[in-house]
Amino acid sequence: MKKLFTILAVIASIFAVLLSVLPVSNLAIIPAILALVFGLIAFYLSKKAGEVKKIIQFSFLLTIIALALTTYKAIFTETKVADTEVLEATEIKLEEEAIEELEELDIDDSELEGLEIEESDLEDIPIE
Repeated sequence: MKKLFTILAVIASIFAVLLSVLPVSNLAIIPAILALVFGLIAFYLSKKAGEVKKIIQFSFLLTIIALALTTYKAIFTETKVADTEVLEATEIKLEEEAIEELEELDIDDSELEGLEIEESDLEDIPIE
């Protein structure tokens, strides 16, 4: 049982360190808490048996490093909102180009005479 909790603590602490250096560092809190819980259980069981392994202390060290990195990134990293004016200008430009292309198409009334349009087809067309 002690080995199981030791292995789970090490695996969870490694996941916590890996997640703490990624852009989604806030997710590192979950495996860090699991690593602490598993590590405490393994520490308690090994203390009860009379021998404390260094690997348990190593998992605590990794967990502390992961929590420190996550806390640092949460405090000092600013979330920047991109400038949407450029995107809106591009969208308007593309819309104008599409309208110009549609106006340039030569569709004769004779080509449209054979087509039957139902009201259900007209409902799908957005009207501005």
